[in-house]
Amino acid sequence: KRFRSAAKTEKHFTSASESDEVACFVSFFFFLSILLFTDGGMAAVFFRTVPKNILVVGARQLRHHYALRMHACRCLQVAQANSRVLERHNVGLGAGDRLKSRAFHVGQQLQKVVSFKLSDIGEGISEVLVKEWYVNVGDKVSQFDSICEVQSDKASVTITSRYDGRIVKLYHEVDGICKVGSTLVDIEIADDGADSSDSDQVQDQAVGAPASQTSAPHSSDASGQLDKVLTTPAVRRIAMENNIRLSDVQGSGKDGRIMKEDVVRYIELLQAPKEPTATAPKPTAAKQQPAAKPPVAAAAKPLPVTVIRSTQDRVEPLKGIRKAMARTTTQSLAIPHFGYCDEIDVTRLVQLRPLLKPFAESRGVRLSYMPFLVKALSVALHEYPDLNAHFDDKAENLTIKGAHHIGIAMDTPSGLVVPNVKNVESKSILEVAADLNRLQELGMAGQLSSADLTGTTFTLSNIGTVGGTYAKPIIVQPMVCIGAVGQIKLLPRFDKEENLIKAHIMQVSWSADHRVIDGATMSRFSNLWKTYLETPAVMLVHLK
Repeated sequence: KRFRSAAKTEKHFTSASESDEVACFVSFFFFLSILLFTDGGMAAVFFRTVPKNILVVGARQLRHHYALRMHACRCLQVAQANSRVLERHNVGLGAGDRLKSRAFHVGQQLQKVVSFKLSDIGEGISEVLVKEWYVNVGDKVSQFDSICEVQSDKASVTITSRYDGRIVKLYHEVDGICKVGSTLVDIEIADDGADSSDSDQVQDQAVGAPASQTSAPHSSDASGQLDKVLTTPAVRRIAMENNIRLSDVQGSGKDGRIMKEDVVRYIELLQAPKEPTATAPKPTAAKQQPAAKPPVAAAAKPLPVTVIRSTQDRVEPLKGIRKAMARTTTQSLAIPHFGYCDEIDVTRLVQLRPLLKPFAESRGVRLSYMPFLVKALSVALHEYPDLNAHFDDKAENLTIKGAHHIGIAMDTPSGLVVPNVKNVESKSILEVAADLNRLQELGMAGQLSSADLTGTTFTLSNIGTVGGTYAKPIIVQPMVCIGAVGQIKLLPRFDKEENLIKAHIMQVSWSADHRVIDGATMSRFSNLWKTYLETPAVMLVHLK
């Protein structure tokens, strides 16, 4: 129906009977489609079915349409290269005197090189750090194949191919900076005659052109860094951080897949002392030894000498997460911070956790104190929703957030990141613990997504993991409050009867935006949160 409708308006179809011309055109186009998606044998069957004159007339009409003509050229190249069907049946686009002046010539198949550019990955990101290449110059790729992994100031993102073709050039080294909109790689794809998009720069070249003319100057170096091995991105990250070539690691997984244990074992092997250790004396020889010398003299060993070498200053540009932290903390200085501190007796919580750990472990969840703190925070925010808000200082609007997306500050190899647990208000303590475990694993592997790092409504930092007691946390815009908890310590305290007892004490430090949060509100919120932690049974009453 589409071709018949086009025939009524196309001037090229008015030279002969409309129905015959349309029939020829449809027949020939259908034949080309068969050649494209099947082998030569199927095309031969079609030749025996369709009269030769119909094919020739259809080809004559097809020459008026550039896009379809290029499609036909590619189809005929496939047919002539595989089974020479056209020669066997003496039919081709060049048949007939009327087609000789505009015949198709099957020679070198034209290719085009597409400049694959880094698209906008959202969140206002303008540049990324290239963490790892998954391809090398000369590799063949298909659509949705992984090209590389990049690190923005918010998350790691895997870039996938939009084309089927061959890599001819890499534009960036590992740890290099790539701007959004700049070219990542050049990919050689088949030229089907379609016009290239504005975002991709295309250069035609013959199939037989030397690949060295388009490869990057550093392709030889890149090939040494890019190892085609079976493994996970997390394992690749561990190998990259320790400067390990994955091709040197023996995989113990299925089909030679390299597991995390393989890389750890290889690192331990490299770190083992190279000097041979003294072998233990045989028991018979030990009996012939004289009386043992004093222990001090026997155990005496030369102390290692620390050589202090003078080093030169070096300049390291801020990249990725560290650059984002510098920008964010600088913006936070414009917020008038109000600080509030208190101590919490978490003795009952310390006694409760060992009772719940076996239950959590039976479900594959590692239960720490943080899930209790996060859930108690969410329950307290129901009473004080103004603290779970975003403040727009330009419009002077306070947006009270309905969901509790609690951000947890984490120290990772890449720097400080703050992923968040989504919808804490509707999750159990065990579900919160499972989410925290997942975020910690992704954070250590550098695999946190943008969804994990965005949308935070309230932040809690645990400085106790590194031994801290007090802190002065900095509010991250546009949030209005942040808390930091210290290490739980066993300290002497007096009970209500003034008896000296042992207590597990945890310090908490709050920072609030004093433009919208007053001291009394901050104090009441902290006291309510403190009650839930000091008496966990009270928190259970409020759980939904």
